[in-house]
Amino acid sequence: MPGFLSRLFAPRWRHPDAQIRRQAIARLDPARPDQRQALEALCLDADTSVRRAALERIDSVDILLALAQRQPDQPELQERLIALITGQAGSLDLAQRLRYAESLDDSTLLSRVALEGDNQQLRLAAVERLSAEEDLIEQACENGIAAVRHAAAARVTSEAGLQRLAQQARRDRQVMRQARERLNRLRTDAATLAAAREQRESLLMKLEAHARAPWEPLYAGRYRHLVRAWEALDDLPDAVQERRFQDASLGCRKTLSDHDAHEHAIAETDRRRERTAEARESLLEALEESLAGLPRGDRLTGQDIASLRSQKILLANRWQTLSDLHVTDAALRKRYDAILADYDHVLRTWERFEAHAADIERALQEQDGESLTDAVKACQWPDELPPPPLLTRARQLMTGHEHATEEDQAARLTRFAQDLEQLERLLDRGEFKGASRLHQSLKHRADTLPSAKLHPHQATLKRLGARLAELRDWRGFVAGPKREQLCQAIDQLAGDSGIADAELDRRHRQLVRDWKELGDAAASRELSERFRSASDRIHERLAPWHERQAEERIRNLEARTSLCEQLEALLDAPANDADPDALRRIRDQAREEWRCHSPVPRDQAQAIGRRFGRIRFALQGLIDQRAKEVADAKRTLIDEVNALIEQKMSSDTRAERAKALQQRWRELGRAPRGEEQTLWREFRTACDQIFAMREAQRDDRAHQARQRLDDMQALIDRLDAWQPSRSSDGHVLEQAIEHATALEPLPSGRRTEGMRRRWSGIVRTRRERLARLAVVEEIQQWQACRPLLDAHLSADADWLENGVATEVPLDSAASLPEDMRRAHEQRNAARKHPPSAEAVHEQLARLRVHLSLLAMGRVSQHDEPLRLAIQVERLNEGLGRELSQAEEVRIVLRNLLATGPVSPEQWQHEVGELDSLLTRLTRLPPP
Repeated sequence: MPGFLSRLFAPRWRHPDAQIRRQAIARLDPARPDQRQALEALCLDADTSVRRAALERIDSVDILLALAQRQPDQPELQERLIALITGQAGSLDLAQRLRYAESLDDSTLLSRVALEGDNQQLRLAAVERLSAEEDLIEQACENGIAAVRHAAAARVTSEAGLQRLAQQARRDRQVMRQARERLNRLRTDAATLAAAREQRESLLMKLEAHARAPWEPLYAGRYRHLVRAWEALDDLPDAVQERRFQDASLGCRKTLSDHDAHEHAIAETDRRRERTAEARESLLEALEESLAGLPRGDRLTGQDIASLRSQKILLANRWQTLSDLHVTDAALRKRYDAILADYDHVLRTWERFEAHAADIERALQEQDGESLTDAVKACQWPDELPPPPLLTRARQLMTGHEHATEEDQAARLTRFAQDLEQLERLLDRGEFKGASRLHQSLKHRADTLPSAKLHPHQATLKRLGARLAELRDWRGFVAGPKREQLCQAIDQLAGDSGIADAELDRRHRQLVRDWKELGDAAASRELSERFRSASDRIHERLAPWHERQAEERIRNLEARTSLCEQLEALLDAPANDADPDALRRIRDQAREEWRCHSPVPRDQAQAIGRRFGRIRFALQGLIDQRAKEVADAKRTLIDEVNALIEQKMSSDTRAERAKALQQRWRELGRAPRGEEQTLWREFRTACDQIFAMREAQRDDRAHQARQRLDDMQALIDRLDAWQPSRSSDGHVLEQAIEHATALEPLPSGRRTEGMRRRWSGIVRTRRERLARLAVVEEIQQWQACRPLLDAHLSADADWLENGVATEVPLDSAASLPEDMRRAHEQRNAARKHPPSAEAVHEQLARLRVHLSLLAMGRVSQHDEPLRLAIQVERLNEGLGRELSQAEEVRIVLRNLLATGPVSPEQWQHEVGELDSLLTRLTRLPPP
């Protein structure tokens, strides 16, 4: 009996009959907690139709996810989840569905969402959560959106997966093609990697065998070949292979260094000296060409002088650098002095001109011939240099313009002819670079000369240009003519008795190098013997010069001896506060000077070398002693910077004091080598901590700025999602505006500007909606007053028919605003003291036109006078502030209630359009 009663009084959703339970689902409200629990229980019901019906009543994804954790294998539950997240059912917006898709872990659900989602962004979010390659392949093959297919295919990386894509992705040929290309690259890379590993192992075995072999003439070449082959491999070696390679390379380098140390040092010294001499000569040639090019121009400007100055400064700096490395040859030094003298002559001439340029300019303006003549004479401008434009004008004024112009053109033509002859001589000597620069200058100058006077030289210039082009083509044509030229050059050099010995030796060495650079190309016994014979004659001629070189070795020995004596004097009386860096510079400069005074006689080289070694050892001891004192001072700085960390002060002030300590650290010099690095690491760590504290404070400020941006973004999103339903919701908008004002100032940037534009648009839209809502509410209040208006219309009709002024009573239950009550009283009073019918008709027309302006913003042409009158009235009523649309609608409706008495005919004529306008005002734009 109790069981029967429990079944009798049990709720219908627990009824044993599935049909009754399904019918009970329609009466359950998901918003009530107890009924929602009943729905959740029915979602897990044994009957399929009951489960499906219960699931259709639940729109909460969170509830469904919780149910799915209790029964993960229920297909109806899975289908309902998929329908809600993909947008097939329910009313979830895209942002919520994206959030749920990004939180799912079930690969089956994610795959279905990626396949059936109603938005590309939703599908992409689901694919991003997929991790199994099988699921990614399915999406790449079956998904209906190309971007989703491509995103899924891009995450397939295994060879098997790419092969399946290449075979099964028939829906998207781009996916098939890319999968095939990636598969081919993967297989090619694997094969290349295996081959490279085998090749690297073979190279390692050869290099290790080579490291164990003794030295031979081809030892270095074979080692370099093996290293180049190792470095040319594309793959990266593992740690064991890298260690084996380093060990083998170390053995090879040790063998090479042990055998060639002495020979390499001597050869390197000779090569550096030759390169230095060649660099000096190229610098001199460049400045010589610049000075030689000045007379060939038509005029000399400040830009030419500035260019010449910069080139001279470059020459002087580079010359001094080379002189510090190697001693300058006496012949090159004389040549350098001569070039500097020419440069000083040009510079002094230009400075004299600049000193009198103002006087010349003033005399030209004042047409003072005497002053102009004196100023031009004071310039003392040489004839070999082209004059500046100002000096040219002065000379033309002094000698007559036409005559001066003819003289100038004649001088330019003369220089042009001389340069043509110089170009031909350069071409005869085969000096291609100088000839090319001169030919280019002649071409530019030919454009500025009169064609009639230049005509005799045009053919010569054209012929020499053709010769220059021929020389350009033949310079690198074949080695045979070059060998013949070298033989002729060395024969001519051997027969030239006016050349200096140093220049002879330099040119002889250059010719020998050029001969060797040709190798065995176009070589013949006759040419070789001819070249060797001339070289032997030069060697015989240079024998006395070689003896002088031996004397120079003696002088180098004396210089080294003097250097040792100076260093010994320094060590005997060292300064108490000697800077270790200065002592290191003395040590390095002494080493460089020692190298400069080389070579010395062989029989005394060992003894002077041992003496210099002892001096260097003693000097190094002094350096170490001073460096130890520097180390003690730096430890003190470390203590100060550590104490600075503990002090309470602003991070910027602490950082500035740390910079001052760093400056003192640099001024102290260097501690001993091993100790310097340890001290520096400790000091730098403390300084880094100080700067990190400053950066952390800056990061905090930046984080606060980013937090304000995030808060502003959240506020914008919240206000964007909010839609006011009544005009009284305006306080929500005002609170949001106050919140936005409190978040100011926002950091500048593109994101901030975009947020401000979006915020302004949202605020403007919400204000407009609130204004429309206020209008709608006013009209709804008016609709509540329609019975009162109808009563007044009936009373007006009675008064017009019977002449009886009936007062319409006000319902005590009605809650009319105060202004409407006054309008009601005015309407009753109007029947007692009625205005004229024309006045009532005009007032109704004015109210209709006013309402038309508010609803449509325009009126018909015959109502234009009323529109102007209404606008004046609106301005007067809104004096001091602008009336809102709702306030104007309220004024119109209040006046409509107060206007009377109105005849039925008049009301029937106006009521249709008034109702249409009010209906138009109630139409709100969609949210």
